[in-house]
Amino acid sequence: MSITKEKKSELINQFKSSENDNGGSVESQVAVLTERIRNLTEHMKNNHKDQHSRRGLLLMVNRRKKLLAYIKKRNVSEYEDLIKKLGLRK
Repeated sequence: MSITKEKKSELINQFKSSENDNGGSVESQVAVLTERIRNLTEHMKNNHKDQHSRRGLLLMVNRRKKLLAYIKKRNVSEYEDLIKKLGLRK
């Protein structure tokens, strides 16, 4: 259900904005959140009565939404590239 350290560091390396980025950039935060959301969504398919995990999922989705809005406000082309890479929206 949780994301492994290897997967997290792989996502950070893939989406980092500079050479010194250790996961603090908005893009890498969104990538890690997206992976966590996908894992938790699979968990919720099997455990639909798990209200605690449901709340956590909603909090993560809202946090990602806010971060994506920030990226879109800052740079629209960067936002569109990130959406395409992560496979979000149609």
